[in-house]
Amino acid sequence: MTYAERLETVDRRFAALAERDSTGLTEPDQKTGERWEAGQVWAHTAEFPGYWLGELAKVVAGWAGEPVPFGRVKSDPDRVAAIERDRRTDRAALFARVRDGIARTRDHLDALPADAWSAQGVHSTLGVMDVTRIVEEFLVGHLEEHAAQLDSLG
Repeated sequence: MTYAERLETVDRRFAALAERDSTGLTEPDQKTGERWEAGQVWAHTAEFPGYWLGELAKVVAGWAGEPVPFGRVKSDPDRVAAIERDRRTDRAALFARVRDGIARTRDHLDALPADAWSAQGVHSTLGVMDVTRIVEEFLVGHLEEHAAQLDSLG
């Protein structure tokens, strides 16, 4: 499936998830053991596409044959603050932001020239990553992971 098709599918998943009440906690994060309630998942999913699109743009613009430093880690204070700040925000408002993030991701990926896909970034914990891996890890795959998290909640 193409990125555009995957984004369309995940958009539909989030639309359905926005219509239901979710209770309980997510399964523990493999690295941190952290568990989230639905509001935290929605808050994070509303925040991260904009951040990672900016980082992706930085990698593509800065690529000159050497990996471009980019990214953040889970403990990043701005990431943590955004999740805490928005975890009780109205679900419809968060879904609107998620949907906007999905649309912006689709538009950004559609606009990437062919040579941009060979650019590389270097993440502080994950090392050197090409654009395809960045998109998978931090954008398209990340959206799918959080849709699955929400889907698993009762």
